Amino acid sequence: MTPLTRSALRSLLCLGALAAVNLAVVTHASAFPGRGGPPKPPAPTCGSTTIYKANGTAWTCTFDDEFNGTSLDTSKWVPVVTANTGYHSGAECFVNSPNNISESGGFLNLTARAEASPFTCSSPAGSYTTQYTSGSVTSGGKFSQTYGRFEVRAAFPAATVAGLQSSLWLYPNNGTKYGAWPASGEIDIAEFYSQYPDRVIPYIHYVPAAPDPNVTNNACYITPTALHSYAVEWSTSSMTVSFDGTVCLTDTWNPAAPLVSPQPFDQPFYVALTQALGITGNAFSPDTTPLPATTQIDYVRVWK
Repeated sequence: MTPLTRSALRSLLCLGALAAVNLAVVTHASAFPGRGGPPKPPAPTCGSTTIYKANGTAWTCTFDDEFNGTSLDTSKWVPVVTANTGYHSGAECFVNSPNNISESGGFLNLTARAEASPFTCSSPAGSYTTQYTSGSVTSGGKFSQTYGRFEVRAAFPAATVAGLQSSLWLYPNNGTKYGAWPASGEIDIAEFYSQYPDRVIPYIHYVPAAPDPNVTNNACYITPTALHSYAVEWSTSSMTVSFDGTVCLTDTWNPAAPLVSPQPFDQPFYVALTQALGITGNAFSPDTTPLPATTQIDYVRVWK
């Protein structure tokens, strides 16, 4: 995951979403002449679950997908396609295929798999040869929010050796507002590295004024293959990441000059869900890493 590819992902997703919105406006205007457009979609309910803030007031649901359909809701999500964005993490090629992105049985399934033979993965950042495809989606251009509570209930692949990386994360609409990654921020609510099958790791990415020991916690032990709720509560002064309601980390960030808090976390971030192949110390091995490997998402809920 490099700053260049993440910036390209953000820019291209937003451009594509803008074109889709413009097309939808024209289409609906002609379909409903004199009626002011189509009816508004129903308000999100976050599973009719009421969550309370520390001060006793209720959070207000702003985004919700329970994944109870039979295909991805493209009014909420954009499939990540390496050929369009240049984005990939490891040896995988992100594609928009039902083999890699599917919705069934109340889950969104993001699957990394080996194809029958090597192929060229087209990319504006430089094409490459691989035999592996995978799935990733974001709400970029569809939904983003500054501050609030973001919660994802998910189960990660059943792997106990290196080679897989699953990520539930937030990324800014403007990925270079305060400079190249990580200066503009990134919020990793939960990342599963299959070399560590007994834990899931959060990370708050930014450039601190001094070493910040609270940006991550490598000792949040959990059973990643089971369904768990992963959440971040983000305010103007702190980030608190919880797994099943148990606090894993709290960070009160202090950015390096010329930024001042709450920068860079004072801008809208969108939701990203990714199943990738591992790199560096968690590197994928075709001989030992089990494929196919699927991250299952039960729901994504956001409140303000």
